[in-house]
Amino acid sequence: MPTAENIPGSKKAHAAAGRGFSARVRLRTLVNIRWFAVAGQFISLVAVYFALEFQFDLIPALAAVALSALFNLYLQYRYRAARQLSDREASLQLAYDLTQLSALLYLTGGVQNPFSVLLLVPVTISATMLSRRATLRLLSLAIFLSVALVQWHAPLPWGEPRLSFPPLYLWGMWVGLALTMVFLVLYAVRVSEEARRRADALTATQAALAREHQLAALGALAAAAAHELGTPLGSIMLAARELTADKSIPEPLSSELELIHGEARRCRAILEELASSHADSDINHFDDLPLEAIVRQAAEPYAHRGKRIRIESAAAAGDGLPVVPNRAEIRHGLGNFIENAVRYATEEVHVRLHGKDDSIVIEISDDGPGFDPAIMDDLGEPYVFAARPHFQPDPEDEIAGGLGLGIFIAKTLIEQTGGRVTFSNNKPGGACVAIAWDRHQLTRGAKTEE
Repeated sequence: MPTAENIPGSKKAHAAAGRGFSARVRLRTLVNIRWFAVAGQFISLVAVYFALEFQFDLIPALAAVALSALFNLYLQYRYRAARQLSDREASLQLAYDLTQLSALLYLTGGVQNPFSVLLLVPVTISATMLSRRATLRLLSLAIFLSVALVQWHAPLPWGEPRLSFPPLYLWGMWVGLALTMVFLVLYAVRVSEEARRRADALTATQAALAREHQLAALGALAAAAAHELGTPLGSIMLAARELTADKSIPEPLSSELELIHGEARRCRAILEELASSHADSDINHFDDLPLEAIVRQAAEPYAHRGKRIRIESAAAAGDGLPVVPNRAEIRHGLGNFIENAVRYATEEVHVRLHGKDDSIVIEISDDGPGFDPAIMDDLGEPYVFAARPHFQPDPEDEIAGGLGLGIFIAKTLIEQTGGRVTFSNNKPGGACVAIAWDRHQLTRGAKTEE
């Protein structure tokens, strides 16, 4: 059963992520990266020792490389390659890689070794795939190990005379390496977290749109079932009534026939009610409708929440609002914006439709406190926490309430239909969302256009 913690983008999902981040890395990924590292380390050690004839402790260095190879073989034998690692498991493996690389650098010159920049690799992988806490721990470990490599290390493999750097230069190299680690981690964490948030938000958008399509299909299925089952149920009722009228049928069987006739009549009444409710519904998910009718459909679920929704069309002024395909994206996107306006409005939500030359514009405004200027530039992005003075989060709204995800979903759906969404505050007070379409793009696919 889905829970709030399983809903992408929900508040409880974010709380769960804070308690135990789920690493987005498979075991095969780290194992393959480690095999590349093992191959590169082995080739480098052999080339420096035999080709360049630089002297260093080759056997301990090869032992460190062999240990990584054995570790990889153990992981491949013990676990499935497609296993999804937890945050803790992945961070421990990357900590091992940092330690093994530091051991190799200790044997080959410390931070003087040009390959010391490879200390950035495990930290960068963590920043892009693991939690912020795990990344900070790995960053701390990397900085600690790099400090140790400045203080303690074997001589840099070199010919005669031996190459020796002054301590000030070594510490300068360490400062450059440490600053690179810090800035790279900060950048990677910011970009990867934004990508994760957007991916979760797009998943929620797709779920909302899929739910809208399922509701549309369910209504059509109910109408089709009522139509198709009406005839066979009528035949059953007729046969049962004729058999009941036959006096030669024994009493127990006659009672059963009366029961069949009654239940068939009940099923037919239910189907007629379904067909009637579908026919009387304002929503027809498969027909082209005037744009104003679609707006009224989107606003109808929120018309009884204590706020007045006033819909004003400029069609009477001669602007000519078009007939458009009744797309779920438009309906759901407008519904989200109207719901948001109703939530913050004091008394009234005003929806105004008008056409300008080759464009169609819908403005949704409320008389509430308006958008917080501090987040105005970020509206439409997922997980923007709207700080409105008297806003009380809806405990039942686990997806959109207070996260800014509802606006992101609405904006994304509208943009999929070619619309452009802008946010502003009205001068008298209150928020305004303006949605503009190119007239020809909005009516594309409609069977009946103006």
